[in-house]
Parts: sequence; structure tokens; C-alpha cells
Amino acid sequence: MSSLRPFCLTAWLAVPAAAVLLLLSPASQSHAQTQAAQATPAPQQSADPAPASPSQTTVAATSPDQRGITARAIDKVKQVAKSAGGIFSRVPCLSPKGGSKAMGSLPHVAGKLVAGQPVVIVAFGSSSTAGFGASSPEFNYPNRLAAQLHRHYPTADITVVNAGVGGEDAPEMMKRLQKEVIDVHPDLVIWQVGTNAVLRNLDPGETAKLVEDGIARIQATGGTDIVLVDPQYSPAVNQRAESAGKMVKLLGKVAELRHVGIFPRFEVMRDWHEKQSLPVESFVIADGLHMNDWGYACFAQLLGDDIIRSVGQIKLGVNVPADVRTYRPM
Repeated sequence: MSSLRPFCLTAWLAVPAAAVLLLLSPASQSHAQTQAAQATPAPQQSADPAPASPSQTTVAATSPDQRGITARAIDKVKQVAKSAGGIFSRVPCLSPKGGSKAMGSLPHVAGKLVAGQPVVIVAFGSSSTAGFGASSPEFNYPNRLAAQLHRHYPTADITVVNAGVGGEDAPEMMKRLQKEVIDVHPDLVIWQVGTNAVLRNLDPGETAKLVEDGIARIQATGGTDIVLVDPQYSPAVNQRAESAGKMVKLLGKVAELRHVGIFPRFEVMRDWHEKQSLPVESFVIADGLHMNDWGYACFAQLLGDDIIRSVGQIKLGVNVPADVRTYRPM
């Protein structure tokens, strides 16, 4: 059964009426997230859990009592919109300090947005793509990214497909690469990989080789931009610092070799803690591994900013060769 969960931008506010959304502060974790982490722990932190698929609730108003339920559901949707839009009101999402780092331009997806053509983005990865740790589905990073792009391009036809499956890394992802990525014919693939390999003590070199092979397969179809996302900076990953460092470096080399973008998530999150003085618990849940609502939202915001910047370059007529890196966020 396919694990794909498409997110249509025009319906991004269609969320469960009973969803409990918490606006996280930098000083504390939400009780709901703590419960989620305790309820579904990762065995020996060797694999992360697969979250349940999002569901939607429709309430029909056919009686006074039901009309009251409908009104409360509408109020909940408004609350969702307010909290989703204001998550940075207490702690802003800032670009990492110290200048910019090479990432990759996205000429294909940018060109299609400029031309007004439909765009399909596949978010491919494990539980931090699926959204484990988020208080509700619309707070996972693919949905946050989709909402940001929709706000910036309100008339564009953009679909973001969440192809995240908890607990997986490159070996498992390669088994579903054809069906859940290549066969979707995406304009952009955002491939988050490497964390579970670090937690399982897998050989970083073998992981990098599988990722390189997967990128080559995607590129062979033509017309797809690719961005790699390396492991997160978190206590569980930092306990295996040597392996994590090797993984980050090797994924960077793969991106350079295959001329694709890389979002340096590890360095971005380390910047939050070491340079922006944010406590780790302000962006990581109690399991010491997965991001919370604020972490996912800031990650998505910085990634979305880069996509928007690439579109702006195309509009200005800037010719960016495929092998020239033009992105930050580092």
C-alpha cells in the first residue's frame, strides 16, 4: 500500500476539527508532544516510528446541536490558521549567522512556477518528513512548506506529496524510490536521509553510495530538481558525533558530485543552539531526536525561502548554470 500523502495547497486548512494545536515556546515542550514521544519511543533510538496517516473530519449541520458542533469546528480551523501563522511571534525563525553556504539552485521548479505551470514536489524521507513530533499534521514540514508557497504564489497549482516513512533510511527508501518518487514525475525531490543510518551505526559510505545511485536514477528521467537534507542536530544524533560528522560530509560530497542542492540541516540546527542561544528543547521533543512544531516550521521556512529566491532569479533573467550553487541558508 502506498505511503504517499499528497497535500493540496488550496485545502491546507482542512484539518481535523478535534486537533489540539499548541504554540510552542522556546522555554518549554508541549505536553502533547511529550506524551507522543513517551507513547511511541524509538527502540534504542535505532529507528524512528511511523506516525499514523492524517485524517480529516467533516461535520454536517442538520440539527441545532450539530450546528453548534459545526460552529466549533469552524472556530478550530480559525485557531489553526492563527497558530500556524503566528508560531514565530515569540521566537523568530532567523537565517543562520556567519554568511551563506552553497546549496543548489532549482531551475526546473522555478521555471515552471514562473511559467504558471503545475508543480509537484515530493518530500522523500523518514519520520522527520512524515512529521513525528508535530502536534498535528499541518505542522509537519511538507505541509508548512506547502502553505508558505501557497501564500507566496496564491494562483499557482502546487502539490506537495509527503513520502515520509518512519524508521527508514537509504536501503528501505531505495525499494520505494521508483513507485513513490520517480513514477510521480516530480519537479522537485527533497530527500531527507542519513539520520537512521547514524542511529543504527550503518556505514556512512554505504549510505552515501545508495543515495548517489538514487539521485542518478532520478536524474536519468530528466526535468527534476533535487535537494538533499542531511541529519538533524539533536542529542540522540550527537551521541554518535563521529558517524554523524562523516554522514554530513559524505552527503555534501554526493550533492557536489551529482550537481544537486543540499540543505545543511545539521548545521542550521546547530546554529539555532550554539549561535542563536536557543535551548535544544525549544526545537526538539522529549525523545531527543525529532523536531517539534517550531523546529519543523523554521526548517520549512528556510527551505521555502530558498525556493522562492530561485524563482526570483529566473524572473530577473539570471542565468544560473546547473553546476553553480547559489543558495544559502548557511
